[in-house]
Amino acid sequence: MRGNNVVGIIFSNMHDDALKDVTNIRTFGSVPFGGRYRTIDFPLSNMVNSGVNKVGVITKSNYQSLMDHLGSGKAWDLSRKREGLFILPPFGNGNSMYGNRIEALDGISNFLNNCKEKYVILCDCDMVCNLDFKKVLDAHLDTNADITVVYKNGMMPADLSEPVELELNGQDKVTDIVASVSKGEKCSWSMGIYVMKKTYLQQKIGEAVSRNRSNFIRDILQHSVLEDKIYGYKFDGYVGALTSMQSYFGVNMDLMKIEVLRDLFNPMRPIYTKVRDEMPTRYGLGSVVTNSIIADGCVIEGEVENCVLFRGVHVGKGAKISNCIIMQDTVIGDNTVLNYLVSDKDVVFNDGKVMLGVESYPVYVCKGSVV
Repeated sequence: MRGNNVVGIIFSNMHDDALKDVTNIRTFGSVPFGGRYRTIDFPLSNMVNSGVNKVGVITKSNYQSLMDHLGSGKAWDLSRKREGLFILPPFGNGNSMYGNRIEALDGISNFLNNCKEKYVILCDCDMVCNLDFKKVLDAHLDTNADITVVYKNGMMPADLSEPVELELNGQDKVTDIVASVSKGEKCSWSMGIYVMKKTYLQQKIGEAVSRNRSNFIRDILQHSVLEDKIYGYKFDGYVGALTSMQSYFGVNMDLMKIEVLRDLFNPMRPIYTKVRDEMPTRYGLGSVVTNSIIADGCVIEGEVENCVLFRGVHVGKGAKISNCIIMQDTVIGDNTVLNYLVSDKDVVFNDGKVMLGVESYPVYVCKGSVV
């Protein structure tokens, strides 16, 4: 399967409600993650590493930061005279903004019509993983499937906005699709990644629109189980589902585990992101850092434990920071104590402040706040 015979479609806004606080000023695809990345970096890098050289990113609202991050696509080798990266605004057919996945796909019908590629990959930005799409495409061809659904076997993450449980036979053929919440039991649940022929997708979207159907899961997937061939592709690697502020905090903390780091940041399939040149992090006399991820450009003069610090963070003298996610260019004053906290960009914590959350409910501080 040639990667350049595939076009990738990434939905950047589909799960904004899952992280309402963080996405209040940005789209889900540009949510900061892991000290230097954005959530869109993972599906975009997975596609590029699999030879996909044409990717369309569907936007909806608050996508200025996303456009600033993606730019021309140079960081992902998608800045090209032909093909490359396409930002698809939310106004495709008419002046109304789309309200669901089917309307979004119908809105980019002109983009799909102009694509010469034979196959389409659809995915969102809420699954943090390192997935080899070449294997998915090969499985799609081997089974001669109409739709291939990438799934994970195990406990379905809580609070999934589109919970989908697959029932499969011994050959990974999907025999039933159940849209239900997690029951606390192991199951085969969809990661929201789909592969199909472009013509098949266009046909299904056209039928759904003509019949005023609006739910992709119910009106396309479930409706097609009996009459079409839907197969599953089991993914065995690490998956971090960003479904709530609690899960966002937990997936960032998972990066402290060496096995997760090795799986997620496989040097054979690197995760690319926008480069921001900074000086190396400077550690002051008496500073203590344990079990943390520290990006470039930081100044650490206090104590940091079990934290993810983005670029340009300043931790003052006597400050004690533990179990925190501190985003870009935040200033933490002297003798400040923070625990179980998610701080957005450009926040200033004055000297001597104390803010304590709990693991199940981390405190969130919005961008530009002065505490």
